[in-house]
Amino acid sequence: MAEGSKDQGVAAISDPEEDSPNMIVYRKIEDIVMRIQDEKAGGVAIRTVKSFLSKIPSVVSGVDIVQWLMKNLSIDDPAEAIHLGSLIAAHGYIFPINDHVLTLKDDGTLYRFQSPYFWPSNCWEPENTDYAIYLCKRTMQNKARLELADYEAENLARLQRAFARKWEFIFMQAEAQVKIDRKKDKAERKILDSQERAFWDVHRPVPGCVNTTEMDIRKCRRERNPHRVKKSVYGVPDDGQSQPSPIHISSQPTRKPTKEDVQKEITFLNIQLDRHCMKVSKVADSLMSYTEQFMEYDPFVSATEPSNPWIIDDTSFWDLEASRDPSQQRVKKWGFALEEALKDPAGRDQFLKFLESEFSSENLRFWLAVQDLKRRPLQEVSSRAQEIWQEFLAEGAPSSINLDSHSYERTSQNLKDPGRYSFEDAQEHIFKLMKSDSYARFLRSNIYQDLLFARKKADTEQGRRTSLEKFTRSVGKSLTGKRLTGLMQSS
Repeated sequence: MAEGSKDQGVAAISDPEEDSPNMIVYRKIEDIVMRIQDEKAGGVAIRTVKSFLSKIPSVVSGVDIVQWLMKNLSIDDPAEAIHLGSLIAAHGYIFPINDHVLTLKDDGTLYRFQSPYFWPSNCWEPENTDYAIYLCKRTMQNKARLELADYEAENLARLQRAFARKWEFIFMQAEAQVKIDRKKDKAERKILDSQERAFWDVHRPVPGCVNTTEMDIRKCRRERNPHRVKKSVYGVPDDGQSQPSPIHISSQPTRKPTKEDVQKEITFLNIQLDRHCMKVSKVADSLMSYTEQFMEYDPFVSATEPSNPWIIDDTSFWDLEASRDPSQQRVKKWGFALEEALKDPAGRDQFLKFLESEFSSENLRFWLAVQDLKRRPLQEVSSRAQEIWQEFLAEGAPSSINLDSHSYERTSQNLKDPGRYSFEDAQEHIFKLMKSDSYARFLRSNIYQDLLFARKKADTEQGRRTSLEKFTRSVGKSLTGKRLTGLMQSS
């Protein structure tokens, strides 16, 4: 028994990799994936789908995967099942056949399972030479589905500059692999091409997507057990990274992490997970559409009526903008976003009037009260915060608003030491509620539509009236001239 326990202890010490956090997650994901693929045990049916001129082999739909997850993992919320499926896809176990973004969609999108050879539990950390061979190989294959995306073409050009001296060798490797691939069956080649593409979508993801391989845990694992890491996919060494970088080793012994250190690391990682990433192209498109939408409201770009106060000393434009009688241009701007309607005093009044007709004006009154609280002198903040609580949030409040439990608890906690931003969570929740519900109905309401079209009609009639007045003056002048001429002739 002692010898057996000793052998077990040696095995546990010699292979700490199997108990690393990543491997535990991988084993759980792989267990789910194996169950999904097992049709005999109630898994998802893998089928061949007929397309217009071809067949798509070995695929499943996103709907089938989501339904299987909800049924077999006791998940009630479809959003939770989609989230879990997206995490599995982000690690490359399943992937869409026509998209580089590894997410799961609850629709008819077709997905394929990754080959176990490419699973991340094999500790892949591929080199740039392998990526260069893969991209070079894609350029040699005359298939529309294998064309390089924009970011892949940029990566290929960058790698070609970096490996200029050994590019001939990389090209020869890619050419040899293309010849081998052409000998395979067409359906098998199509599946292998998509699996290889999905592997690189995990390790060289689309810009803006989360890279699941860039984790501090992986670095720790690599330092503990470097011989387990697989560097090359195609068996090609990377000469540029064959020599390890010099590492500074501290003379002080490493301190065992405390509970506070682990908690700080968890908080930091949660913040990184919540960080929102977007493509630069999407940001540019959004900025361009915003600029085009607000161009006519920029006095430095478009002409303003009646005059531009930034050029001449005439404040008529500012007076008209602050008046309670809005122009058609101001009314149109309310439809851009709720923020624009609330910035305008007349827009606030009209929106409040609409909410009163729906018996939900307490939402806007609460939002305005909190905005007013942020501008109050410090000595008045505490008393005003208590007044807002008693009016909108306390038990039996005369103008009670609908808050979720999280925002209510945070707000009640903040009021133990009231400040200008004690109602921040509640205000944000109410604003989102108005934006998603009341604001859309306001834009469709008669209050807004009548005001918008009345302003358009008024501007049209004003233009017609001005033209008529000019015509009348010109006719009057001509008639007066004729009468004077007749009087002079008669005299």
